[in-house]
Amino acid sequence: MKHRIVVLGAGYAGSHVAGSLARRLSPADVRITVVNAEPGFVQRLRMHQLAAGQEVEAPRLAEVFAGTGIRLRLARVTAVDPERRVVTVADTAVETEGGTGSDGGTDGGTDGGTDGGTDDGELGYDTLVYALGSHVADHGVPGVTEHAYDVAGRPSALRLRERLNSLGRQGGGGRVLVVGDGLTGIETATEIAESRPGLSVTLVARGELGARLSAGARGHLRRACERLGITIVEHTAVQAVEAARVLCADGTVLASDATVWTAGFAVGPIAAAAGLAVTEDGRILVDHTMRSVSHPDVYAVGDSVHAVGDNGRPLPMSCASAGFTAMRATAAIVGRLTGGRIANTKLEYPGNHISLGRRDGILQMVDDEGRAKPTYTGGRKAARIKSGILRMSLWANAHPTFGLPKR
Repeated sequence: MKHRIVVLGAGYAGSHVAGSLARRLSPADVRITVVNAEPGFVQRLRMHQLAAGQEVEAPRLAEVFAGTGIRLRLARVTAVDPERRVVTVADTAVETEGGTGSDGGTDGGTDGGTDGGTDDGELGYDTLVYALGSHVADHGVPGVTEHAYDVAGRPSALRLRERLNSLGRQGGGGRVLVVGDGLTGIETATEIAESRPGLSVTLVARGELGARLSAGARGHLRRACERLGITIVEHTAVQAVEAARVLCADGTVLASDATVWTAGFAVGPIAAAAGLAVTEDGRILVDHTMRSVSHPDVYAVGDSVHAVGDNGRPLPMSCASAGFTAMRATAAIVGRLTGGRIANTKLEYPGNHISLGRRDGILQMVDDEGRAKPTYTGGRKAARIKSGILRMSLWANAHPTFGLPKR
């Protein structure tokens, strides 16, 4: 029988692994199935652009995987049973920009047949790649779920875009409050301010804005915010979110017509519920090959994994980490299935690539200790480099088996 590889999630990490495995392993020996809840590839690094009103490509996964031998199951993962080596899924009718899709539960591959499940709603596997990613973390702050917007996914980014459109139609401006001074918060605030100059944008930072950047990059960031008219509120913790305002721990009340929550990300409970060894925050514990320390048939990549880099420090949730963990897992799976040597690909976090609207940006590299290097690249050059990285990433994910001979 063919070795069954099931990849959960078709984001940057999952699609990378699936395509690389299809390119390097014989279809006579393996069957690769990708499970994803949405029909299109989500460029998560560009969701703040989508929210600001720009068009962002979402290549259909059925077309991406066509002709590769990779099967696509449009479904939501509800549980993993590592003892039985089974994944439970619920086929999805996916919300699209034009309404509800009707293509849930289909196979996107061209090799026909079933998904290999033991029962309806189950998929059996021999090797599982867990790449379910992350979602916005509310940190237990009251009102976030009910009243805040986010850019963690395409549906939520479109919801924010509609809200910004409605504020624009009202003609009286509008107050947008972005909570969170990480990369997502910075990029969201600057993108909205540049794309929608009629809105008033405020960025709320728990500490100093850009604290992890070099002194020069911090100065560049502040100048960019000043140029775009962004109000910065630093050293402020948000205690509650209401429909038209935000309450801060120091008693400050900030009025808001649209509160955007960008205060970090969290993983879902599926891995922990399955009995996999996980960290306190639910990320899967792995060895240096991205293999679960508790269940050797399971590999984890992307935001779902607690991966320790070559410098001995955990990798942050990021697109760069998704790529490096995906390469490490792919090399390990190929080596173990073919009996070959497992290549020791690098596992590192090189730095931050921050867009500040479409014409400005910051490239801040870090040293082996994860600290910002003294120098940085800013301005249009940084923006062009970031744009190039995003284009290459999209192309790679839209051509997952580039170089694979046509069958």
